[in-house]
Amino acid sequence: QVQLVESGGGSVQSGGSLRLSCAASGYGYSTMGWFRQAPGKEREGIAAIASSVRTRYADSVKGRFTISRDNAKNTLYLQMNSLKPEDTAMYYCAALRGGYYPSLLALEYNYWGQGTQVTVSS
Repeated sequence: QVQLVESGGGSVQSGGSLRLSCAASGYGYSTMGWFRQAPGKEREGIAAIASSVRTRYADSVKGRFTISRDNAKNTLYLQMNSLKPEDTAMYYCAALRGGYYPSLLALEYNYWGQGTQVTVSS
């Protein structure tokens, strides 16, 4: 069983930065990703990492967000810079059993954290 616990969310002004962390426990997963869901919208895959080097980003965050992974600490990170009000959402960490491709499709992920709220004010 894999357990994921996110932290680092909060409120920030437009243009600010936040770093989200996701502490993982358990085995059998490889690809990990960050997703977000705003009220009334579908869950959106924004960043994923496979084999610690292959990354993929949604166009909406490319150039502003960076996903990284510290395997020694079993922790996934999402550095978010130049935040915009439209980045306001609940952010979720997810892990995919097996997997060698940094997928942004929520349906492919097996394990999910409880989420952490990010609010960006203008």
